[in-house]
Amino acid sequence: MTKILFICHGNICRSPMAEFIMKDMVKKAGLEEHFHIESAATSTEELGNPVYRPAKAVLAEHGIDCKDKRARRIKPDDYDKFDYLIGMDSANITNMQRMFGGDPDSKIHELLEFTGRGGDVADPWYTRDFERTWEDVYAGCDAFLKSVIAG
Repeated sequence: MTKILFICHGNICRSPMAEFIMKDMVKKAGLEEHFHIESAATSTEELGNPVYRPAKAVLAEHGIDCKDKRARRIKPDDYDKFDYLIGMDSANITNMQRMFGGDPDSKIHELLEFTGRGGDVADPWYTRDFERTWEDVYAGCDAFLKSVIAG
């Protein structure tokens, strides 16, 4: 089983979008039993809060439900528990490396690196452009899933 943890600053916009987009892709591919997918935050700012309404709305527009998701923070044992720790931007990567004490097993990646173009996933908290974030996350998840399947 491949275990994936998507990570952003607050776990209310980008990383839950990635979690539920990836779950949807895996389900549509008939691979649900081969994946365990979650998301978390590097900060404590939104702990326990649901997915931010505009992010939830964009997911719903694409037929994806995230109703029971609540923000949680990464824990030190997440490094050992997951095969992939996927950040949404370079600040997430820096925070993960600090919080996990490095990345000795090369598990930490930025989502858009799998697309070949790299860069940060647009943060809709600041841009207010949830559709652009959807496009970034969808492209990243699609490329990432293809990479994992290819081995």
